[in-house]
This record gives sequence, structure tokens and C-alpha cells, in this order.
Amino acid sequence: FSSALWPFSTMGWPDSTPELKKYYPTSVLVTGFDIIFFWVARMIMTGVKFMDDIPFKDVYIHALVRDEHGQKMSKSKGNVIDPLIMIESYGTDAFRFTLAAFAAQGRDIILSEKRIEGYRSFCNKIWNATRFILMNLGEDFKPAMPDTSKLEVFDRWMLHTANMAVKNVNAALEEYRFNEAANLMYEFWWNEFCDWYLELVKQRIYSKDPASGDSSDAAKQVLYHVLKTGLKLLHPFMPFITEEIWSIIKTDVETDIMVSQWPEYSSSMVFADESLYAETFKEIIYKIRNIRGEMNIPPDKKAAVVFKTVNPLMIKIINTESVHIQALAKVESVAIDADYTPEKTDASAVMTDLEIFLPLKGLIDTDKEKARLEKEIGKIIQELQRVEGKLNNESFTGKAPADVIEKERAKQKEYRDMLEKLQESLSKLN
Repeated sequence: FSSALWPFSTMGWPDSTPELKKYYPTSVLVTGFDIIFFWVARMIMTGVKFMDDIPFKDVYIHALVRDEHGQKMSKSKGNVIDPLIMIESYGTDAFRFTLAAFAAQGRDIILSEKRIEGYRSFCNKIWNATRFILMNLGEDFKPAMPDTSKLEVFDRWMLHTANMAVKNVNAALEEYRFNEAANLMYEFWWNEFCDWYLELVKQRIYSKDPASGDSSDAAKQVLYHVLKTGLKLLHPFMPFITEEIWSIIKTDVETDIMVSQWPEYSSSMVFADESLYAETFKEIIYKIRNIRGEMNIPPDKKAAVVFKTVNPLMIKIINTESVHIQALAKVESVAIDADYTPEKTDASAVMTDLEIFLPLKGLIDTDKEKARLEKEIGKIIQELQRVEGKLNNESFTGKAPADVIEKERAKQKEYRDMLEKLQESLSKLN
């Protein structure tokens, strides 16, 4: 009964106190599904009875944390993960982010140390990116966003991407989709900012050519602006690392990050054409990297690449970004040939209005690669047959826990996907 009175009894009720007027009703209650009837419903009943109003507008039903096998944690089972030990081992921010990233509505959190360890690597990625930026800003750097019309295409794409991250993260937080907000942040930081933009601007930042001064300065301003925006968005999930970095990069007149202005979506930072340009460029790099991976081309072997297209945008991107294509896709030459006739030994990939060819002659020993693929296919077929034998066995599917069966089905899908890719690679060589 006393817990049912909690929303107003803690604020001085039955007296009409300033605290009661200010905090009742509150905005949201966060709780688990297992006590909805025993606590949440009773708070609503007593609130309506004694206060003539419900005690909260929204109820966020969070997930239960289970062990890596999907079992409820208990001392008797010995499967309890002590959060203090995890924090000591991996850091508070990594642990917090793990819980947020897997807190999907309607699903429990399957917690394992490997997942926490993975997000510790994410923390390291943020530290390393910040270190790189600070090392290259220079002592004379003064924050001042340049005229966006004078920025290069990848600068405007990065500002557009950061702006869309602000929009999407805010929308997710407004609707209590915390896992989606966390995963949006992960994608933005790791893939867009670190893996793409930092790599694309390195040449401009490192350049000693006086003529490239404006381009270098513009890249530094965009790096600084996007870094600050990313830190603010990440702060609710990783308060310690973001506060520490913010204290280093903020100007003297700026407040601490927790009381700074929260990022807001801006229509002036929407660059749709640049976004299409950059995403098309990225897909070209992905396609070439996939060919190299599927054909097992050694990293130290520089390939030639031939593009077959008449599409004006494709031609513009390939000609303008040929240096980036060579560096990021590890190719030694880039050519456009609308009439190219591929050799039998060429590996290929296809995009809308674009065919990509990598001549394999001299890059790999075809006979050895065929033998390797055939051996690998044989291994995968054996593993697939073993898994499917389990799943077709009624005594296994009838007795095994649901999470064990689900893992076997995941293995089945993984082996089928691997087999399809290996057979496709072999067919190309044949």
C-alpha cells in the first residue's frame, strides 16, 4: 500500500507543498514488466483517488537483463553478472552503452562480456578519433564554421550526415527507443565519421602545399564541429568519456557538456546532392573491396580497375575521386571504358548504371585459389549437414531450450550464406 502512494507521499502529501505542485504529475515512470499490476496499476489507482489525476503520463517498460544463454540471473544458478566487476574491467561508459544498445522494447537483454568488450572498443575508437583531430588542428586553430557553399563535397556530406543523425536520434529518444538512438550513434561515429570522413580528409590535413590551405582549414572546422555534435548526442549514453573530451576541446566561454545546448536538426544543413554523391562513392569502394575479399586478393597486391558506364554522375565521381579510389580500394589504376569487353578471368560487380571489373591475371594463382575454395566449400557443407541433422532431429528440437535451437538456426543461416558466397566465387574462377 505504501509503495502505491509513492508518487505523492514523498512530496509532502497530504499537505499541498511546493514540491507536490511542481512534481505531480511527473512525465514518465521507468519500470519492468513484472510489477506492472502490483505497483504501476496501484499508483495510478491511488493517484486518481487522492490527487484526482494520474501520477505519470508515460510508462516505459524496460527489458530484463538475462545471461548469455537467455536465462534469468539468480544467485542459485550462479549466472549473475556483477555490474561493478564489469565496470572495473571494461569501464562505466562501455557497460552503460551495452545496456542501452540492447534495450529494445519487448525484448530482454541477453548480456555477455563479449558484447561489453565490443563497446569498450567503441570507446577506444572515440578516443583515437579525438586524438587524431586534436593533433592536427594546430595551435592557431580558432573554431569558426566556414561558409558551407565554399566547402568540398565530402565536407557538406559529413555535415548533412551529422544533421540527419541529430534528427534521427532525437526522434528515437522522444519515443523512448533508446536502443535505436544508441545504435544510430554507433553507426554515425564508427562508420560515417571515423571510417569514412577521417580517412577522406587526411590528405587535405597532411598537405604542406600552401595552395591547399583553405581546403585544409575547412576540413579542420568540419572535423571540430562534427566532433562536438557527436559528443553531445553521445553524452546521455557515455557521460564520462564525453565529459572528459569536452573539457579538452571546448572554448573558454562554453559551459560543461551536460548543460550545453542540445543539438537540433537544421534545414540549412541538408545537402541531398552531396549525400547521393558520397553514398555512391562509398558503394563503389565497397564493391571493389568485396571483390578483393571474395577473390582472396592479398592486401599488398595492387589491382587495376575498369569502370564501364555512360552515366554522367558515375563518370564525374570516378574522375574526381580517382585518388581516393586508389587509396581506399587499394588499386593502382582507374579507367573508364564504356565499350570494355571483359576477359574470362576478370572479377566483376554491378551497380545501377555501372559495371566494375578487376582483371585477376597476375594477382592470384587461379588453380591454387580454386583448390582452396573447393576445400573450404567441403568444410562448410559438412558443418551445414551437421547443423541440419540436429534441426531435423525431433528429439533435439523437442527437448533443447529455445535459445539453443535458435543458435543452431543462426548457424544454419550463416553456413548457407557462406556456402553461397564461396560457390559464387568458384563459379567466377571457372
